[in-house]
Amino acid sequence: MALKDDVFDHRPDPENPGWYNWNLKDDTLFNGAVMGKLITRQEGDKCRLRMFPERKHENLQGIIHGAITLSLIDISLFTTMHVLGSGNAGPSVTLELSTQFIGGGDPSRPLDAVTEIMRETGKLVFVRGEVVQEDDRIAAFSGIIRKFVPRD
Repeated sequence: MALKDDVFDHRPDPENPGWYNWNLKDDTLFNGAVMGKLITRQEGDKCRLRMFPERKHENLQGIIHGAITLSLIDISLFTTMHVLGSGNAGPSVTLELSTQFIGGGDPSRPLDAVTEIMRETGKLVFVRGEVVQEDDRIAAFSGIIRKFVPRD
């Protein structure tokens, strides 16, 4: 089952060749209202989700707020499921998320979550990844998604 075209924009991004939008059409919902523009692409057996930090994403220390990093991680689980897996990411839910913060994010550079599927079953997707800025590691994580399974 594909994501509903009437609520989701996953078209090629004309500003970033080779990338696709990963945005809800209603930008008043969390992703658009808080995170801003998100783009994604497949890189072999991995998926990369990119955000573009703004001043509103900084904490008092002038680095990317941990809650923004966690939000990018959570969203990346569903991007991975859609780009690399077989599930309908929209109505699925996060069951577990484990994160280790390694460094502070620089708000002047794009922030990427690079992920891979470790295993996918009929109901679950196990994902692991890192949040990076070029060669700098910001966080490592793993998560489990419960797929949406339509009822008859």
